[in-house]
Amino acid sequence: MQQPLAYKMRPRNLDEVVGQQHLVGPGKIIRRMVEAKMLSSMILYGPPGTGKTSIASAIAGSTNYAFRMLNAATDTKKDLQVVAEEAKMSGTVILLLDEVHRLDKTKQDFLLPHLESGRIIMIGATTENPYITINPAIRSRTQIFEVKPLTEEDIQVAVKNALTDKDRGLGNYPVKLDENALLHLSRATNGDLRSSLNALELATKSTPEENGKIHLTLSIIEECLQKKALTHDKDGDAHYDVISALQKSVRGSDVNAALHYLARLIEAGDLPIICRRLMVMGYEDIGLANPQAAARTVQAVQAAEKLGLPEARIPLADAVVDLCLSPKSNSAYVAVDAALADIQAGNVGEVPDHLRDSHYKGAAALNRGIGYQYPHNFENAWVDQQYLPDKIKNAEYYQPKATGKYEQALGQQYYRIKEWKKNPEN
Repeated sequence: MQQPLAYKMRPRNLDEVVGQQHLVGPGKIIRRMVEAKMLSSMILYGPPGTGKTSIASAIAGSTNYAFRMLNAATDTKKDLQVVAEEAKMSGTVILLLDEVHRLDKTKQDFLLPHLESGRIIMIGATTENPYITINPAIRSRTQIFEVKPLTEEDIQVAVKNALTDKDRGLGNYPVKLDENALLHLSRATNGDLRSSLNALELATKSTPEENGKIHLTLSIIEECLQKKALTHDKDGDAHYDVISALQKSVRGSDVNAALHYLARLIEAGDLPIICRRLMVMGYEDIGLANPQAAARTVQAVQAAEKLGLPEARIPLADAVVDLCLSPKSNSAYVAVDAALADIQAGNVGEVPDHLRDSHYKGAAALNRGIGYQYPHNFENAWVDQQYLPDKIKNAEYYQPKATGKYEQALGQQYYRIKEWKKNPEN
């Protein structure tokens, strides 16, 4: 059976893992577990092609434990029994259990005692949020780690490794990969290394050799990825230019320009980028001026993700028109950045005693919670008391804008409370 390039290039140890350095880098949690020989069962969750199987394979390679792969949806309890028997014989088996969120109760009940004994170290892989989709009995016996989409740089490193590796990769093929083709490979798959390597392999093996070289151009990579580049410019900046132009057109309320740039991103097949950017705009640029527009954008994005392209263009267009013609406010975004700037500058201070947790024995002796006034016991559910630390007790971050009815109402309440503070008797 011919194995795909992505399978053959799986890392053999943690040092070969591309990306995910927050988990496998020096001093990070998974590397610590491997180096201390204190492995425990875990769940890796994140988008497809980002390295969940690779991390499991690298852990097995770094520990010399037997490594087995099963799928919770399609493999049976009998398959689990085979792994359990092997674990009894060899001592420990690392089991990569794909689609772990599909584990039914029968298989779960069989697996639990083996996880508790440590005979089977399960590495569950899922694209779903484990805090929502995975049974608490499994969740409580595992550590949960998020696997993040790979960066362009990560994918470029992996592509170059595949092109030079003569044992597992394409090192025996005389490939010349154009720089703009490499950029497209690293960008168009939105962090999915498997897709990038699959396209690279198809391009290499389907392109005739000429003058002793297999010349992979941007158009060849576009065809093998089935995603067009935004432009054929040399440095590839148009990818970011179009995304920037979309947001600035929405911010500037130019609906026709925004639809134009949306169409360019749709034509390039950049659905994840579009969805993320629209949600950012909903909260960054429209914000409190029209919170319902942000909520509708989230609904449109969810519909687009379920529909996929080309039908996804319809809810996406609805969202772009809605955001363009909505009143705009960045007040909350500016306010939280101002608060973060204070914190990063060291302007923090102690939480006032009357606001501290008072629900434990001995709290009163430490003056915790003493003097706190419960706002609901007062007229307008408001009482004048200090909430900020002494060091920044007069800080003001939020400045209301009057560009939408909702924030106008918030602003009226904000200034009303300021007046109450000045004249608490009124």
